[in-house]
Amino acid sequence: MTKPLPTVTPNTWEFLRDPMIAPTGFREYDARWKYPDQINLPGITALGLGLGTQMHARGIAPVIAVGNDYRDYSLSIKNALILGLMQAGIQVKDIGPCLSPMAYFAQFHLDVPAVAMVTASHNPNGWTGVKMGFDRPLTHGPDEMAELRDIVLEGRGEPRPGGAYAFVPGVREAYLDDLVGDFRMTRKLRVVCATGNGTASAFAPELFERLGVEVIPSHNTLDYTFPHYNPNPEAMEMLHDMAETVRATGADFALGFDGDGDRCGVVDDEGEEIFADKVGVIMARDLSKIYPNATFVADVKSTGLFASDPELIKNGVTADYWKTGHSHMKRRVKQLGALAGFEKSGHYFLAEPIGRGYDCGMRVAVEICKLMDRNPDMSMSDLRRALPVTYSTPTMSPYCADTEKYAVLDRIVARLVARHAAGEPLAGRTIKEVVTVNGARVILDNGSWGLVRASSNTPNLVVVCESSVSDAEMHAIFADLDAVIRTEPGVGDYDQTI
Repeated sequence: MTKPLPTVTPNTWEFLRDPMIAPTGFREYDARWKYPDQINLPGITALGLGLGTQMHARGIAPVIAVGNDYRDYSLSIKNALILGLMQAGIQVKDIGPCLSPMAYFAQFHLDVPAVAMVTASHNPNGWTGVKMGFDRPLTHGPDEMAELRDIVLEGRGEPRPGGAYAFVPGVREAYLDDLVGDFRMTRKLRVVCATGNGTASAFAPELFERLGVEVIPSHNTLDYTFPHYNPNPEAMEMLHDMAETVRATGADFALGFDGDGDRCGVVDDEGEEIFADKVGVIMARDLSKIYPNATFVADVKSTGLFASDPELIKNGVTADYWKTGHSHMKRRVKQLGALAGFEKSGHYFLAEPIGRGYDCGMRVAVEICKLMDRNPDMSMSDLRRALPVTYSTPTMSPYCADTEKYAVLDRIVARLVARHAAGEPLAGRTIKEVVTVNGARVILDNGSWGLVRASSNTPNLVVVCESSVSDAEMHAIFADLDAVIRTEPGVGDYDQTI
């Protein structure tokens, strides 16, 4: 294989012939590009050839399950990827359009070692990418992605004989059967099912109906133009829409899913948008009664309640804060033998005996319905109010170019570490510690905190703040943290602010 060209220039002779791949698309745990601005179809084929070559190099049996999300260009991307995999001598099991967790499920259901899911995840149209993994339920982490990047960009993809293709029907039905099992609601629930016209539209309404839940539809018609909003349950636009539907219909709560169905967002019966980390605490409280002394992993963007909540402490919970990112979290949950992992973005990783350890928004929806069934006298707002009160920002993402963001972050982290070492306060309080496992989480002496890290998927930094005291302190933490961030001229505007 020749080395792919780093510059992608549509409407040229070379664009229709030569692989072109922007190197920045190889991220910490996903491969993700704007299409066709940063990668072309021959580039996707080169990616498939590289992935197949990586499988052979690692001694992985040459069989892979491949699926795609519901976007108008995803099938073309998948077919180009499959071509490269077959060139590498890989037997491809095509499961058709699907959710990312359905592709992960297919690894188990079809008993194949590898998976490649063509999806832009929660990113808006114009993006594409591949989530991939060899060691179920794990997906590629930084080491595997760096190895794949080098194979592809250095032109070391190796064609081999033995490639084959087969379409495998019935995986969607098996996936839904696996999610539902023999559970049926004993409590009447009316739930807003919000899918933003994305891929989850083909799954979530039927799943709820099979559980015995009354579905209040919200944008459940498949439409890859996303006419209302981009399906992303971390974005306030989607959460606000879910809240309006709850208030208009008197629903018990709303569940919303992102573009590839591996994340779940929650709005309660009062129209309150519950950030996913708080939903995680609600779930951890319930699960730790059934499984005392459990270990839960939370990402560094998440609330401090996993460590400080009295109910979790009473149930013997061990809390572990780890790197943000679905690949990092899956690996940590498996490494620690944790019962579950929770990310503020809405990725939840429910391990045995609840799930298989991969992130699945549909599994989360099932477990939330089971939780409500186990607590028939409680509303979702009751469960929310039962938590200790904290004041937290949404996840905010100021622009920072992919080529600059890690260097920018390193300088910001160094300033915050130096601030702590010098005994300087943040938001008028003493800094207790600065956790640098993933960016910098600046923890104050009262447990309040502020975080800045680099997004693994988009050209942004990520900023989250939480106060255990007041809304005013939360704003003060953000103001002081932002003042440090603003020392970097390469950081642009926020996508949303408080």
